[in-house]
Amino acid sequence: MPRSADLTALRDVIEGPLREIADRFSRYLADAWPHEALVIFTRECTGRPRKVAGAREITDKITIAELEALKTTVPPGHQLATTAPLGGTTRTVWAAQDPIGTLLVLIARPQRTHFPHPTLVAEVFGIVATSIRQQVTQASPEYLAESRAASSERARTTAEMAAAHETALVTILTTLRSTRLDDYRARLAATDSASAALVALRSAQKTDLSQSEESVHAAFGRLRREIRQMLRHHDADLEFVAPPKSERPVPGEVAHAARAMTCTAALTFTSQPDLTRLRIAWSSDSTALHLDIRDQDSGNLDINNLRLQLDGRAKTLGATIKIDTAPGWGSHVTISIPFQAAAGWTDETPLAELNPRELEVLQLIAQGQRNKAIAGTLGITESTVKFHVTGLLKKLDVHSRGEAAALAMKAGIRDSSTTGVFGVTPPG
Repeated sequence: MPRSADLTALRDVIEGPLREIADRFSRYLADAWPHEALVIFTRECTGRPRKVAGAREITDKITIAELEALKTTVPPGHQLATTAPLGGTTRTVWAAQDPIGTLLVLIARPQRTHFPHPTLVAEVFGIVATSIRQQVTQASPEYLAESRAASSERARTTAEMAAAHETALVTILTTLRSTRLDDYRARLAATDSASAALVALRSAQKTDLSQSEESVHAAFGRLRREIRQMLRHHDADLEFVAPPKSERPVPGEVAHAARAMTCTAALTFTSQPDLTRLRIAWSSDSTALHLDIRDQDSGNLDINNLRLQLDGRAKTLGATIKIDTAPGWGSHVTISIPFQAAAGWTDETPLAELNPRELEVLQLIAQGQRNKAIAGTLGITESTVKFHVTGLLKKLDVHSRGEAAALAMKAGIRDSSTTGVFGVTPPG
C-alpha cells in the first residue's frame, strides 16, 4: 500500500500543467526507479505527443517512429523490460502501455538492467495516463495552452524546414536537368534520387499535419455521437447541422475545445425543464471555427453558469462567446475559436504559470498564513509547503512572500472555499 506522502506527491504530479507532467513524473520516480530519461507518448495530445524528461542528449534524438515501433512490442495493459532502438542507438528500457494506448518509457542508467516493482510503477502510470486523457477529453485550459503552443511551434518549424529543403532540392533538379552535363546516366540517377527525396519531404509534411489536425466534418461526427449518448434519456429533439466535408482541417486543440465547449453548452441548455428542441451547428471560414447552439422555445438559460464553464477554454484559445436569451422565445449561443493564436498573444498574468497546488498555497499566503498553517489547511507536510513556496516565487519572479501576496491581491484572489482562487468558480 503506498504511503500517504507518496499519494500526496502523486497528486502534485497529475495536478500541474500538462506541458510539465513528464518532468514531475520523472522526479516522482527518481528515487525508487532511477533512470536517465523518461518519455510519455500519446497520440491523444495532438500538439505534443512526446512528453519527455531527463538527459537532453537522449530525449532530443528520440523519434515518434521509434516510439511507435516500441509500442507495438508492448501489448495494451502490459509492461516489459527490453532493449530497443531509441535516439539512434540500442538502449535498455522499461516500457508500459496503459489499456487505452498511452506509452511510458524509462531509459535505464548505464550498467543498470533492473527496474524494481514494475507492476506498481505501471499502476501508478495508469493514474497519470488517465489524468492526461481527462485533460484532453475535457479540453482543459492547461491542455489547450500546451497544444496551441506546440501546434504553432510545429507549423513554424515544418514550414521553415520544408521551404529550405524544397529550395535545395529544386535547385539540384534544375542543375541536373541541364543539357550541359555530359554523363547522362549519372544525371538520370541523381534526378531520380532528388525527385524521390522531394516527394518524401512533402509526404512527411502531410503526415505530420494529418497527425496534428482533424477534419471539421469528422470532429463534428464525433461530437454528434457524444451528445446523442450524453442526452439519450432526455426528451428534447436534437437537430445537428454538420459542416461541409470540404471545409479545411483544424488544429487538434481547436477540435477538442469545440467538442468540449459544445457539450458544455448542450448540458446547460438541457437543464431547462421546458426544453423541447435543441439545434447544434458548426461552420468555419479561413480564420476560425464557429459553433452555434440554440433552442426555440425556452429562453431560461443560466447565462452566468455557462459563461463560467466556458471562459477558461475561451481565454486560453482567444475564443469569443456571445449568449442571447429571450424568455418565451429561446436562447442562442455562438462561439468562435480562432485557428491560430493572435499575434503577440501571451498570458495576461504570471499567475498563469502556477499549477493548481501552487495557486492554493499562494491564496493562503495572500491571507497571511504561515507555512505550518498552510500545511494544516491543505493536509500536506510543512516541507512540501516550502517546496511549493520556492517554486511559486521563482515562477512569479519575486523575492519574498510579501511580493507574491501583492501580486495575488492585484489579481483579485479571494477566499477559494466558495469562489475559486481568482474570485470565480473554476471553469468546467
